[in-house]
Amino acid sequence: MANWGLFTNHGLVLVSVAKNPARTARDIGADVGLTERTTHKIILDLEQAGYISRNKVGRNNTYSIHPNVTIKDAVTDASVGELLTTLGWKRRKTQKAEKAEKD
Repeated sequence: MANWGLFTNHGLVLVSVAKNPARTARDIGADVGLTERTTHKIILDLEQAGYISRNKVGRNNTYSIHPNVTIKDAVTDASVGELLTTLGWKRRKTQKAEKAEKD
C-alpha cells in the first residue's frame, strides 16, 4: 500500500502555524517533515493567498492566522478558521475582545 496523507504540505504548515504562531520555519518544518527552505516557500505561499501574515518580532517572526479568509478551493466555500476549528484549533482572543469582556 502506498504511503500517503490526507493533507497537502501547505495544509500541514497552516495547521502547525495555527498550533504555535511563534515557531520558527525550522521548527514548523521539523513538525511536519519538511526542510526549512520548503517551509519558507510554503509560508510565503500562505501569506500571498491571505491565509496568514508574518510579523517581525526582533530577529524572529510570528504569524497571524486570518480565520475569515475563504479557502481558495473549488470544492468548498469554508473559511480558514472553520477548517482549523474542525481540526481542533482554538481561536485566540484579540486584545480588543479581551478588553470588551472585562468592561
